[in-house]
Amino acid sequence: MKAFVAGATGETGRRIVAELVKREIPVKALVRDIETAQQILPPTVELVAGDVLKPDSLATAIRDCTVVLCATGAKPSFDPTGPYQVDYQGTKNLVDVAKAQGIEHFVLVTSLCVSQFFHPLNLFWLILVWKKQAEEYLQKSGLTYTIVRPGGLKNDDNNNNVVMQSADTLFEGSIPRTKVAQVCVEALFLDNSRNKIVEIVANSEAPPKPFEQLFASVLN
Repeated sequence: MKAFVAGATGETGRRIVAELVKREIPVKALVRDIETAQQILPPTVELVAGDVLKPDSLATAIRDCTVVLCATGAKPSFDPTGPYQVDYQGTKNLVDVAKAQGIEHFVLVTSLCVSQFFHPLNLFWLILVWKKQAEEYLQKSGLTYTIVRPGGLKNDDNNNNVVMQSADTLFEGSIPRTKVAQVCVEALFLDNSRNKIVEIVANSEAPPKPFEQLFASVLN
């Protein structure tokens, strides 16, 4: 297994990279700026300059990888095309290249509530709408996928246990990015994670469950 991570220097992406490195999985990280990435990511990570909005850069970068993890996301800005470009078009480009390269598993991080049009986050240039469009494009691609929809993302880890449910059943809650990264990486190893949308939060009152049991509890 060799993992290709898009959005690798973002707050969630860098934790996915760290989790992959911890599991001794070779990682290639797609970054826009090599020097910046060297300050953020472990030295064992192979860095490749590219951009999800430039498909030509993706095809070369992804060539020797077997799985893809995508944690890209538009940053709040005054550009109304940001979420369309990054959350939809960029993911679509990555899916197309992954399919052409015969990638074995594509893990995509989106968000809770992507199916809710009247959600406050959609005031940010319809960001949830475009994330949902990206999900649907991946689902129709024919690739083996796992779509991970986390609740509100926290930079600090905690001891709360992961709660995992099927699409459009969790509408509130938060989760540390470290736990999101663990879910994404575990998905690569578990057959019952395949071709599923999972929604995740962390809850201090939830009983601890192994990831295999959590994924098994979610129906396709």
